[in-house]
Amino acid sequence: MKLTYLLLGTAASVALATQAAAFTAYVSNEGSNTVTVFDTETFEVTATIEVGQRPRGIELTKDGKHLLVAVGDDDTIEIIDTKTHEIVGTLPSGPDPELFTQDPEGKIVYIANEDDNMVTVVDLVKRVPLAEVQVGVEPEGMGISPDGKILVNTSETTNMAHFIDTSTHEIVANVLVDARPRIAEFKKDGSEVWVSSEIGGTVSVIDPDKREIIKKITFEIPGLRPESIQPVGVRLTKDGSKGFVALGPANRIAVVDANTHEVEDYLLVGQRVWQLAFTPDEKYLFGTNGVSNDVSVIDVAEGKVVDTVQVGELPWGVAVSEN
Repeated sequence: MKLTYLLLGTAASVALATQAAAFTAYVSNEGSNTVTVFDTETFEVTATIEVGQRPRGIELTKDGKHLLVAVGDDDTIEIIDTKTHEIVGTLPSGPDPELFTQDPEGKIVYIANEDDNMVTVVDLVKRVPLAEVQVGVEPEGMGISPDGKILVNTSETTNMAHFIDTSTHEIVANVLVDARPRIAEFKKDGSEVWVSSEIGGTVSVIDPDKREIIKKITFEIPGLRPESIQPVGVRLTKDGSKGFVALGPANRIAVVDANTHEVEDYLLVGQRVWQLAFTPDEKYLFGTNGVSNDVSVIDVAEGKVVDTVQVGELPWGVAVSEN
């Protein structure tokens, strides 16, 4: 009886651990005006949510109760209930919202408005605008420091990373990077911010205190022309040891040693890999492939692609729930 009890207890523990590791992924499909929902353990699509026109930026609220989707051609951010998949409200985003980020407490949303060269600051609880920050031409990337004090916005045409004080909503520094910067991603300890430059073909590693570039990561893939290697999405592991960079039409994700800033490997994925997201336990990394209309699943520990999930038309962004 004791043995049976122990075995049952062990089985129950394994089952609970497996259940705890199951998350939900959400993919914004720019071409089909939908969000694809899939299970991150079975990689099976569980739902398709109809949203507004041209969904791109996508992020879950800190409590996981809502999904925020920037629908650029509708000039708003839709708020979706993650249990019912119903649209329950909108945020006053400003015109043509593309990417956005939240403060660490999940009370404020900072939104890049591509058409009018502005960052809109919105109270997520009250759903009202708080401020507007004039930035460079075609703002896109939005990264916030772990302490929430500094916001970094990238302007695609001005080729700058703008450092914005979140208490005053004023630009305190501009860092010139290579052509067409797309994403700004902080290390979790706040020691670095990585900015990808799509046309320049580099990732600039910036010291956020000195606001100076300390390294430029470059990429070389045998058989590919340099102009086809276009860094866009960037994700860094929680421990700051690894970086992953989506290389667009190169159909590769670069694996980078985040301490030495040297490229370790290139993972072959789908066509025009765009944005990236980890599962919360960092077991998997997902990359949206905009031309092949699917998502590549990377086993982070193994460093290899293990599956593909078919989604909607022109998948753009991806976000993963915490539970």
